[in-house]
Amino acid sequence: MAYYAGIDLGTTNSAIATWDGSTLKLWKSPEQNDVTPSAIYFDRRGRYVGKRAYDLVPQDKDKAAVLFKRVMGTSTPIKISGQDPLTPEWCSAEILKTLFAYLPEEVRSQVQGTVITVPAAFNQMQKDATLQAAELAGIGAVTLMQEPVAAVMSVMRARSSNGTFIIYDLGGGTLDVAIAEGLDGRVSLQAHGGIEMCGGRDWDRAIVANIVRPWLEQTFELPEDAPTNPAYLKLFAKLEWAAEKAKIELSSRGEAIISLSEVEVGIQDLSGADIYLDIPLSKDQLDKLIEDKLKDSIESVRETMTKAHLSSQDVDRVVFVGGPTQYKTVRDKVAFELGLPGALDVNPMTAVAEGAAIFAESVDWGSQRKGRKATRGSVSAGSALALSFNYIARTPDIKSKLVVKAQGTVAAGSEFQVDSLETGWSSGRQALKDGASVELTLSKLGENEFKVFVFDPSGAPIGLENDRITIARTAAAIDSIPASHSIGIATREKAGGKSMLS
Repeated sequence: MAYYAGIDLGTTNSAIATWDGSTLKLWKSPEQNDVTPSAIYFDRRGRYVGKRAYDLVPQDKDKAAVLFKRVMGTSTPIKISGQDPLTPEWCSAEILKTLFAYLPEEVRSQVQGTVITVPAAFNQMQKDATLQAAELAGIGAVTLMQEPVAAVMSVMRARSSNGTFIIYDLGGGTLDVAIAEGLDGRVSLQAHGGIEMCGGRDWDRAIVANIVRPWLEQTFELPEDAPTNPAYLKLFAKLEWAAEKAKIELSSRGEAIISLSEVEVGIQDLSGADIYLDIPLSKDQLDKLIEDKLKDSIESVRETMTKAHLSSQDVDRVVFVGGPTQYKTVRDKVAFELGLPGALDVNPMTAVAEGAAIFAESVDWGSQRKGRKATRGSVSAGSALALSFNYIARTPDIKSKLVVKAQGTVAAGSEFQVDSLETGWSSGRQALKDGASVELTLSKLGENEFKVFVFDPSGAPIGLENDRITIARTAAAIDSIPASHSIGIATREKAGGKSMLS
């Protein structure tokens, strides 16, 4: 069986899913989590990737690699204590290898191709860096797609109704916005936009700067240079980690505590008191901290709507994707400001990976350009009648059309018939002539197999060299994707140097 993989290579968390044409599966981490933290941690025993690395980051931030997606496509090194400087591509490759290892061997060996998602705001250099990471990971056939397009695929699979909708995808590091029109399972993207540096990590920093550090300074006796003082580095490395945990808790409850015990901190202040964190975090406090970022994100949506020449009256709903959108204030504020109903049509944490897997099935992995598979097919009967049968080979509809093309003379009274090889459905005998057509019923997602029969005027069957037709019923189909919004020339700083975008 052929499988197709989709990977959401996220700033904060990543995920992997597969699609075989009919069944979508999200592959969980060994800890049975849907997503894997995009984190790497080094110690004397080796390196850890994912949840274990994320949990170890507060112990020594200098030994951890996080947020490296934000510097993809640049020459910025990832500095790790006791290690040679790493590249963002190498770090991303470690995440990709970890995700791919979640697939059982029998699935991994039959993956035809993998789609990795990137933010809509990524330029060509950043995309090339992502492809380089995939090559370092040894994944095999790979292509990229924009995160909002992947989210659209996931939404259309979950919702079959027609309409125009906005995908508001707010992740740990980036905001992606897409406006799409869905019609009978076919999707056309009207426009896309977003903000490259806008996400949940910015919230964590705001919590630390405005709530945690003032509380620490009021509660304990700290030196003026505490944030850079070697004796307190471990403390300040743990602050964002504690803030993020409280923020996530606040998404499901009305209040939370930013907490670290004396044992977890393991540091004393100048007076010898054991330092701890026990700071209430309310919804009102967080709402004020993220207010400006939310306004920026809403303005980005409006700019994208303007590019598509749409107003709120032209849009049916806004669909939320990404971990931070699980916070109710975000959904309520965005929906209210845009004047649109909000909807969680898909799992916000995994929609991008799942949509990428669905899209991967539509890619022609045998071609050099890795374009999309042909939507039309043709079978030559190879008989003396010089017949061919043209048909729609890929469609999200439950029906597909087959048309007879007869290049020679067909004896009056000749007939043809198309039967499903899986359900017993039959078109019944139809008059055989040039232009004759029949609608085929597609009973299931994935490949549907049919057999064509031809009969002479006496009713006797005529042998055909090619009589099998395969039609794929897809979960959704993307009719059009806007081009990248920047155009440039790849140049080099010097002969043999690193490429850059001019």
